[in-house]
Amino acid sequence: MLALLMTLTMFAAEPPDAIFHNGVIDTGDAAVPTVQALAVKAGIIVQTGTNDDVKKTAGPTTKLIDLQGRTVVPGIYDSHVHWLGGGLQLSRVELKDAANEAEFGKRLKAFDDVLPRDRWILGGNWDHDRTFAGKLPTAALLDRYVPTRPAYIARYDAHMALANTSALKLAGITAETKDPPGGVIERAADGKTPTGVLKDNAMDLLEKLIPDPSDEEIAEAVRAAMKAAAAVGVTSVQDMEGSTPRVRAKLLRVLKALEARNELTCRVSVRFPIAVQGDIAVAEFTPGAFVEIAGVKGYMDGSLGSSTARMFEPYLLDKTTRGVFVTQPDAMQTLVLRADKAGLSCAIHAIGDEANASLLDAFAEVAKLNGPRDRRFRIEHAQHLRAQDYPRFRLNGVVASMQPFHVVDDARWAEGRIGGKRCESSYAFRSLTDAGAVLAFGSDWPVAPLNPWLGIDAAVNRRPLDSKETAGWYPEQCITVREALKAYNAGSAFAGRHDATRGTLTVGRVADFAVLDRDLFDAKLKNELGKIEVMLTVSAGRVVHRR
Repeated sequence: MLALLMTLTMFAAEPPDAIFHNGVIDTGDAAVPTVQALAVKAGIIVQTGTNDDVKKTAGPTTKLIDLQGRTVVPGIYDSHVHWLGGGLQLSRVELKDAANEAEFGKRLKAFDDVLPRDRWILGGNWDHDRTFAGKLPTAALLDRYVPTRPAYIARYDAHMALANTSALKLAGITAETKDPPGGVIERAADGKTPTGVLKDNAMDLLEKLIPDPSDEEIAEAVRAAMKAAAAVGVTSVQDMEGSTPRVRAKLLRVLKALEARNELTCRVSVRFPIAVQGDIAVAEFTPGAFVEIAGVKGYMDGSLGSSTARMFEPYLLDKTTRGVFVTQPDAMQTLVLRADKAGLSCAIHAIGDEANASLLDAFAEVAKLNGPRDRRFRIEHAQHLRAQDYPRFRLNGVVASMQPFHVVDDARWAEGRIGGKRCESSYAFRSLTDAGAVLAFGSDWPVAPLNPWLGIDAAVNRRPLDSKETAGWYPEQCITVREALKAYNAGSAFAGRHDATRGTLTVGRVADFAVLDRDLFDAKLKNELGKIEVMLTVSAGRVVHRR
């Protein structure tokens, strides 16, 4: 804090680098909620106020940028992305919105025709509820369109993937292959023959064979990801990195090189898998202004769409299963205990109600064993909860790191998986807010769109995708625009331990903000939130996107 005060005092004696004026700047600070202008020096906000007051500080080299009366909000801080995966997916086959098998096959064949022959077909993001009326695809189906080269395409939640016969043979997956702990190999009607679908930890059997992307491919993916983020006003991300150690080392090397050349336009906080938390100590990585190692990420269970989210009661479509623990509760508690003792921030994926309850138990026990401190445990997704677990988030200081677009995507089929009663307490934005929990919003890109305005629309309106209904899905869980925006900036900044420097547009904070084409707080535009366009994105005082 003393260093920050000394820096601001030094800046005060010099004219700012840039002044952004004539705007309706929503600061995110309740004390001074709106200002007309702000001044920036070395990427930091050094003054806010009226146009006249701020413009008085201009010097001969100060850039004056007219905001043209537009609404300005703090840069969006996406609390949950898969940064490399999202960037790579931009150049891979995309199948999520394929309306039927014909479209699915047409896209695969077209991609197969242009991809160099020595590469696997990867990506996918397929959605069997949309394309195949809820029926899982098979290797035989995939073979029709990609018969010779290995193909491995993931369902859009990344908890289930489909391999063709060529890929299955390379992995040696046969009728004799046993399900690994925390994973499922889907079988044909004979109960033995693999269909080609692999769930959760079973995906590791094949993924270990996929060739690593090169440094050049990773750099291209990161640049593509930054461009996509800037276009929608995202200026910070928490990267739930899940690559192999080799690929992770390459990614960190690329990020450091881009930062050294001042090419990063989005701040990236990378999380290591909790099972390899010891690698952080030997990563030889110095945190910088735009890239850092933030802590660890783990998995309690799978996903609802793959029927692997761990529930207290069976699924409706298959009463023989309650989902899986990807990591057993006692094993997860041991991992969290060790990471927390080392001072590492812990973010753990939990989707099913039993997975969430077990994780809340583990967090409470770890806090008791390791003693009080500001730890900010995070549950990633926190989708399906029992009502009695809402207050435990605030009680135990656990952040609900949620991705609101999932509610409108999953609403198409969630009741068919778990029934209406359990859906009543799911994606519980309002109940968690009223219980005093800190919400941190993100996208889960590329599982869902990176666009935060679609996320805000989902949190506020809860209209299911592919539905003509205008009423929200379980509308009692809707929150306001301002609450959703707060979760996307101040909430995420708190969850990422950046609340002293990000999340609001106030003096001493980084100059990261987005200029919008409309007033998102105008009640008359409530049904247009998902159509918001970003006119200008500013990162550390630099314009990094202009529409």
